[in-house]
Amino acid sequence: MKKLPLHTQIIIGLVLGLLFGLASIQFGWDPTFTAKYIKPFGTIFVNSLKMIAVPLVLASLIVGIANLGDVSKLSRMGGKTILTYLATTTIAITIGLILVNIVQPGKKLPESTRENLMALYSGDVETRQGDAQDVRDAGPLQPLVDIVPQNVFEAFSDNRAMLKVVFVALIIGIALLQIPRDKGQPVIAFFDGLNDVIIKIVEFIMLLAPYGVFALIAALIVEIGGENPNEAFTLLYALLWYTMTVILGLLIMVAVVYPAIFKMFVKVKYKKFFRAMRPAQLLAFSTSSSAATLPVTMEVVQNDLKVSEEVSSFVLPLGATINMDGTSLYQGVAAVFIAQALGLGLSLTSQLMIVLTATLASIGTAAVPGAGVVMLVIVLEAIGVPAAGLALILAPDRIIDMCRTVVNVTGDASVSMVVAGTEGGLPDEQIRETVINSSN
Repeated sequence: MKKLPLHTQIIIGLVLGLLFGLASIQFGWDPTFTAKYIKPFGTIFVNSLKMIAVPLVLASLIVGIANLGDVSKLSRMGGKTILTYLATTTIAITIGLILVNIVQPGKKLPESTRENLMALYSGDVETRQGDAQDVRDAGPLQPLVDIVPQNVFEAFSDNRAMLKVVFVALIIGIALLQIPRDKGQPVIAFFDGLNDVIIKIVEFIMLLAPYGVFALIAALIVEIGGENPNEAFTLLYALLWYTMTVILGLLIMVAVVYPAIFKMFVKVKYKKFFRAMRPAQLLAFSTSSSAATLPVTMEVVQNDLKVSEEVSSFVLPLGATINMDGTSLYQGVAAVFIAQALGLGLSLTSQLMIVLTATLASIGTAAVPGAGVVMLVIVLEAIGVPAAGLALILAPDRIIDMCRTVVNVTGDASVSMVVAGTEGGLPDEQIRETVINSSN
């Protein structure tokens, strides 16, 4: 198993879990064996993801802000870069939500299967309904109040309070820019080291993914299959629709959104840009890591696309930390798909919460394979959808991860072109007059 790529191991885990579940139903094996001796390994895997969610967001976000260097960069180039990244991320999530609400892949499951899934998570459904009532009873400004924690350690102990963690990280990061560098450096070094440690822990946890997928899928099939194995195959049918919905959204970002941005801000033909980015995109596809692709991305952007080193060396590393268009789109689709599959209706308010949470969570998403799943836990818990529903979407995640990383890297380079156009970091013939006027 160690010699096989991780995504191959996960697919094997899926197939074996599916076969075990079907065999258990077909031969009438005692379901309590699966519940007591197999499902717990899946629970451990999910709990491991939850365990590192808060420190991952805290450390990544603080380091990302502190790396801006000084307040002047934060207020000008940094602010411009962050706002552009947030704008493209919001667009990506919105596209994902529109597609998943149109296609409704989770509703490809028959009503009986959804009812069985709802029964499995009935306790979570009741809790969710109670939370929804609390939200309705609160005032319109309560969400703003909830962002500011009374006790930071209490916020750090609750994955549902992730917006509070983001708020604390933002405050700490900005404060580090305001104090002398020599005094802030130990703090930055601590969180930088913590970020590296958390990324390594993510790698450890993802080694458990094949076994976690096997346990979750096997338990899921046994619990919902009953005496009819055909119900298990309806899950795979819905999963195919989910995967195609994500990929369609990613294609729209690459083929529609980014070309539109180019047409507005720079004179470079998008075909030339896309052709130049091919080496970085292929590396992103094979590694599923924006961080691993960063050196190639910077070389392509500087040498082939003629973006100044000052702009590219600032915008691209920051983008590898906070810009996750493809990952955010996937999170929006996955969250709604899981809710649909569990028979949980999501209101407009809940879907707006997905946009807000996924946008902010993307800032803290580590640029390594599998980190998007961790951020998905945050999104699910923010809208009250059981995180155990991850079992439905983990199997094809690595393949989707490869595709969404290509979009992440393409988005980083696209924003670097836009920022360079407004900062004089492109040759004059590549800058549109409207951008020059707006920058003046």
